[in-house]
This record gives sequence, C-alpha cells and structure tokens, in this order.
Amino acid sequence: MIKSFKYFAILLAGAFLLSSCDSDIPVEQLKAKYLKSNSAFIDIDGTPVHYVMEGKVDDSLPIVFIHGTSASLHTWDTLSSLLKTNKKIIRFDLPAFGLTGPNRLNQYNFNFYNQFLDQLLLKLNVSKCILAGNSLGGSIAWNYAIASPDKVKQLILLDASGYPKKDEKGSLGFKLAAIPVLNQALKHISPISLIRKSLEDAFYNKALVTEKMVQQYHDMLLREGNRAAVLELFQHPMKADPAKIKTITQPTLIIWGKQDQLISYNNATLFKQDIQNSRALVLDKVGHIPMEEAPNQVATAILEFIK
Repeated sequence: MIKSFKYFAILLAGAFLLSSCDSDIPVEQLKAKYLKSNSAFIDIDGTPVHYVMEGKVDDSLPIVFIHGTSASLHTWDTLSSLLKTNKKIIRFDLPAFGLTGPNRLNQYNFNFYNQFLDQLLLKLNVSKCILAGNSLGGSIAWNYAIASPDKVKQLILLDASGYPKKDEKGSLGFKLAAIPVLNQALKHISPISLIRKSLEDAFYNKALVTEKMVQQYHDMLLREGNRAAVLELFQHPMKADPAKIKTITQPTLIIWGKQDQLISYNNATLFKQDIQNSRALVLDKVGHIPMEEAPNQVATAILEFIK
C-alpha cells in the first residue's frame, strides 16, 4: 500500500512538472514582438548579435552600454532616450541573453567577453569609447577596460559586480539557479511568478515592476537556448579578480542604488578606494538597476562626468 502511494505520488509530481513546463520560444517569434525600429544584427564569431545604435551620428566617442544577468538592451531604453541628443549610444544583447542568445560553445568567461567586445567594436568602427555596465555588465566592462585600456577612455559602473558578496539578501531566481539538480529543472520550468519576484528583489520601488516588464524578461529567458546559457553561467560562474580593480587607469564614475539587495552599496566605497581616478554617487531609495529606477539622476550624473 505504501509503495503504491509513493508510486502514485511520483506520477502525480511528474504530471505536475510536465504540465508546468515552458517551451522555448523561437527567436523569429520574439523578433516580431521585441525588435525596435532601429534594431540591427551583426555577426560576431557565428552569433547574430542584436544591437541598437542611435544618437549623434558624428560622435567619435560613443557610450557603449552593457546590461546585466537575464536583462537585455531594453534595460537602457529610458536612459538612452535622455542621452542620445548629446551622444552616440550603442547597446546590445550580450551572448547568452536577449535576442542574441547563446554563443556556439555555450561557454562564458571574461576572456570570451573581452574578445567579443573587441570584435563588436571593430565591426562597428569604434576605436575608442565610454564603456558603461550594470551588474554582470559592470564587471565585463571593467575587465575589458583593463584588458584594452587604449579602447576605453572613461568607465561607468552601475551596481557592478567584482568583489565577494557579504550577506546580501540576493534574488530568489538567482538563488534557485545556483542549487544543483533544481537548476536543471529550471531549464524546462520557468514560472513567470519567479521572474516577477526576482525583478521585485532588484527594485526598491516595486510599483515599477510592471506586467509588461515581467512578460518581457520571461519571454527573453524562454528564447531558444537562453535557459541553458544562464544555467551554464550559474554552474560555472565568472569569478572576477578584485585585485585587478586597482589597475584600472580610466576616469571612472561609480553609481549605486543604496537599497540594492543583490550587491550592497558598500561596494561603491570599495570601487572608489581601489580606482584612483574615480567618483561615486549613491542614490537613495534606488535598488540594483538605477538606470531604470532613477534614469534622470543617472543621465545627469553621466553628462556631468563625460564633459
């Protein structure tokens, strides 16, 4: 009787999981929904990279934006609209995310992203830029600034990763993705409620997490290949070397949300201490994604910094 009950319970659980499975979404279907009027694709080592270039056409020193984990170039929408009358703006979906999707080997590390940025800037005829990144994109940005100092004139770090975490509350989605066995299930089961909770963890003002935003993040995660890519990043996390931060030579603007529960605002002080030519701005009542939560303040700080 007990064995029969266990067998029934297993069948019931399996049926529930199967009914909860989310199918991958073909990229062509997502293009129809999320391509912008100025979207374009460029081939980088066999990967069609989704990017947008806008603003001042004759600007020889563009701002290049790099988004964070599970985000896309859409995270810069409002900030780009505030800056594009003054600067040329380049933003893109990193390999592993957005409409770009996974790279050929589905392997991601700082060496890969350094080479990726090299090729992207070369193909877009950018010899020098102002490089800005949020979260994972921030650590990719400062690592590239060290690897290719001649190509980065100024650096902007928004709640960037780089130092060991200390007691941050974190995001529910990221925590689950780091758990062995369970994270394998997330390749097939990606409840939109988990996306909503993870976004709410990233914002101080939860009202900014709209249904449209949640749906967009969910759709981009379901882009064919993206869940396996995200899992690869969590199974083999990119470990930055904080000792290298002291070797950054570019003038650097550090922007942080004081209520960031993913990467504590205390990291702003660490970056400020370790980067000789830097300034820091901590924004009150702002979480992990300041360019979405306080775009006007971020735009003002950036324009003052790059003068």
